[in-house]
Amino acid sequence: VQVVESGGGTVQPGGSMRLSCVVSGATFTIHAMGWYRQGTDKQRELIAMMTPGDLTKVRDSVQGRFSISGSLAENTIYLQMDNLEPGDTAIYYCKTQDATTWVEYWGKGTLVTVSS
Repeated sequence: VQVVESGGGTVQPGGSMRLSCVVSGATFTIHAMGWYRQGTDKQRELIAMMTPGDLTKVRDSVQGRFSISGSLAENTIYLQMDNLEPGDTAIYYCKTQDATTWVEYWGKGTLVTVSS
């Protein structure tokens, strides 16, 4: 199973960025896919999640600026980030989970830097 994130880079404050996550090689039913981030000297935190029925939930602290979209059936999710702030600088990780075994699979992450 491969979980691959893409779309990171450097953006100025107030800018936008879209991250993509694609899961390949999965022979199991995906229970959920989500975006997490970890800033320097910070704990990894959940940012947004997609669950069966393609239901979505976004962390309160980024609500209104970040949105998640995609399709579990297509093993693909996106994270649209608008009005980015320096505090959003972090490595963003994608995670998927096997619906039967609950085993989690993580991507290697993509770095997002918000700086002028």
